[in-house]
Amino acid sequence: MKRGKIIGFSALGAAGVLTIAACAGGSLSPTSAGSYGAGITSIVNPSVTPSRGTLTFDLANHPDSTDYQNTYDSYMWDFVRLYSMQLMTYRSCPGACGTQLVPDLATAPGTVSDNGLVWTYHIKRNVKFENGQTVTSQDVKYGVERTYARSVLPYGPTYFQALLQDPSYPGPYVNRATNVMGLTSVTTPNSTTIQFHLQHPFADFNYVVAIPQSTPVQPAWDTGQHAGANFQLHPESTGPYRFQSYTLNTKLVLVKNPYWKAALDPQASQLVNKIVVNMNVGQAQVDNNVVSNAADIDLSGAGLQTVAVRDKVLGDSADHANADDAISGFVRFAYINLTVIPNIHCREAIEYAADKTTIQDAEGGPVLGGAIASTVMPPTAVGYQQFDLYNALSEPNGDVAAAKQELKLCGKPDGFTTGLAYETDSAQEVAAAQALQASLATVGIKAHLDGFLSGEYYTEFAGVPAYVNSHDLGIDMGGWSADWPDGYGFLTGLSNGGAIASAGNTNISDINVASINALFARAATDNNAASRLAIWTRIDRKIMGLAAILPMVYQKVLLYRNPNVTNVYVDSNYGMYNYAVLGLK
Repeated sequence: MKRGKIIGFSALGAAGVLTIAACAGGSLSPTSAGSYGAGITSIVNPSVTPSRGTLTFDLANHPDSTDYQNTYDSYMWDFVRLYSMQLMTYRSCPGACGTQLVPDLATAPGTVSDNGLVWTYHIKRNVKFENGQTVTSQDVKYGVERTYARSVLPYGPTYFQALLQDPSYPGPYVNRATNVMGLTSVTTPNSTTIQFHLQHPFADFNYVVAIPQSTPVQPAWDTGQHAGANFQLHPESTGPYRFQSYTLNTKLVLVKNPYWKAALDPQASQLVNKIVVNMNVGQAQVDNNVVSNAADIDLSGAGLQTVAVRDKVLGDSADHANADDAISGFVRFAYINLTVIPNIHCREAIEYAADKTTIQDAEGGPVLGGAIASTVMPPTAVGYQQFDLYNALSEPNGDVAAAKQELKLCGKPDGFTTGLAYETDSAQEVAAAQALQASLATVGIKAHLDGFLSGEYYTEFAGVPAYVNSHDLGIDMGGWSADWPDGYGFLTGLSNGGAIASAGNTNISDINVASINALFARAATDNNAASRLAIWTRIDRKIMGLAAILPMVYQKVLLYRNPNVTNVYVDSNYGMYNYAVLGLK
């Protein structure tokens, strides 16, 4: 799954203030016996009884990194909680409460200064590293400093560099002996207090430190043969497990961390003796292994990919009961570019004409592809509210009459011609683009297909405004999953004018609307929880009111849970099973 990556600080400067739900630690309630879809809203096979067994994950390829400060794979953000503690994390529970932020290494959510520029956290006393030494605020600071070393650790997100006051800090590996002060924008008044000094107010900062990059690291650990890029061979653990061995990109073995305390890390569990991850297995083999009990979980969380295995699971009553068709948090849509198609009625004609049923079928159908979408935000996002401006739900085969009326209003009663960009190496996207092209043709809109390889799609073509404009690419296929599950995390990269970039652009619709930008700015300082949530719905409605994005499906994944695994449920934040709490019967 690709996560939305926000480019530059201008996109980050207007944020929504975080709502922290008052709740205790992880809970095993509600419970459920195994049945189809049970893991989406309840815990299957709940148990707190430790097992002597080995929990086995298979992975078709390999992660970008096992270093918690150097990974952007969403499944790794889920998995690294087995050997890391961040300042904040997500509550371990099924359903919507899984998107709630709770303290992890921190004693409480961060407090922000009156001017919005200083965030302060106090960390729990007596949290230990795997070597038995006590975690300090200075260790958290060093972990953050590592994220600045982009030439050494290039894969993780860059929120700290974009937000903190000294963005040019080179990281701890440059002039290490003389650069003893490190990040001046991160201060540690004492061993249990850490402060982050921001360039501009950013009220979603608690979400930023819920990313694994706020995991503490002792500088002495990040030396020698495991320093820098090789840190991933044995990241220093503060979680329930530690590395026993790792053959790079082949096999990882975790064993219990004897210094971990459940009371200090209640969102994670230590219920098995060993965890094994087999990498580069190949997707067909992963699917077969999981369903045949040769492995317990597909680490990627992308669901069953092999047609024969999917058909078997959906067609066999026993296997069917062990599957969950979960909404992943990823939305498939088409950008409608406001510069290439400036007339709103022409854009609204596209919205009405799209046959959502055939597009859904192209995406894989209601179980394997996703639920028909009518909003930009998915149901898993905090601030989501259902609405349907273009009859996507009430007339899923397309509202031809409404589309033709809009064409008259835009002065193109017989239709118009525009380009439709898509990724050629995604069979799913090819089929969806062809389905959209066919449905638009029914009202006279001629969309000529322009295909590009996925590796270049955003960097050289659809993500380059100059190319989009000069080649008349009025419609561009795409998809989005946010780095955190609130309206800011999902909407800003798509619709904040400050997010528009000359290359690698994510605001492909070219939305730079003063009222939308102002709503992002207002959310940065709005201290009322209800009105903040309402802002995200207002922005979603404004994007749809502009007919700037054509939502297609809220993507689903067909997950299979081995019946021998306990405490299984879908983590709403990650759109896959919660790896931090799994056990075995």
